[in-house]
Amino acid sequence: MAAVYFHDGTWYDRDPKIVGSGDHTLFLASAIFDACRAIDGLIPDLENHCRRLMESADALGLASPYTADEVMELAVDGLKRLPNPCGEGIFVRPMMFARRGMGYGGVIPDPESTDFVFPIYEVPLPRFEGFSARFSSFCRPGRDQAPTTAKAAALYPNSARALREANDSGFDNTIMPDPSGNVTEFAAANIYIVRDGVAMTPIWNGTFLNGVTRRRVLALLRDDGIETVETTLTPDDVRAADEIFSTGNYAKVQPVTRLEERELAIGPVTKRARELYFEWVRGTERVV
Repeated sequence: MAAVYFHDGTWYDRDPKIVGSGDHTLFLASAIFDACRAIDGLIPDLENHCRRLMESADALGLASPYTADEVMELAVDGLKRLPNPCGEGIFVRPMMFARRGMGYGGVIPDPESTDFVFPIYEVPLPRFEGFSARFSSFCRPGRDQAPTTAKAAALYPNSARALREANDSGFDNTIMPDPSGNVTEFAAANIYIVRDGVAMTPIWNGTFLNGVTRRRVLALLRDDGIETVETTLTPDDVRAADEIFSTGNYAKVQPVTRLEERELAIGPVTKRARELYFEWVRGTERVV
């Protein structure tokens, strides 16, 4: 797997071992990241991902050593260092973490100890084939229970529990509720449903990540004349859907082809959402 890694002013062709047992991030999970895909020499929505990286750092009390614009420049520089920078499956993943803590017991991340590392590596883009999903017994935390507005590493063990539950029961993915029982997202991607030609996605309430790809697809569908609504969705709304699909950086737009015991076709709105997204990508500015 081709990869490059930036840390402390230097690019490496091997993953630098930079975290030890005394680092706050390993002890108390003070790490944030963002991720976007480079596709055919393009990095769609790079600016939005880098801006969100800064917002995530602020949410955890980290002090970024780089600006969003500087992270964007590093992304382009790193992509050019790969043997095949125009491949369709390259992950661009800047990260920040705290090395020291402060306050009672050192629990609070010391912003002055914030470090930055930037891996860029190949991850194949999943084929547009669909996946199975069930409803999860685990819920997303409330805004007063976790740093839900950040793309924080600490949030993912809960998603992993939900995903493991789904995998163990024969499903690829899972749909997670918020503490009130309303639908939020899949384990690590946003959710859309389609009913009577109307695309619907949960209105952002702070309990799940307001994804960059989610917002992009929302705008593209609306510009294409497809009615799209952000609203509160219940599990029964999802069960009654004609189509269900996910949006996210890892797989972009992917259809659900089985919800629990119900088979679903890949519907026209789902196909159009994917077409619109990649048409938009091809129209963005090439960086390599």
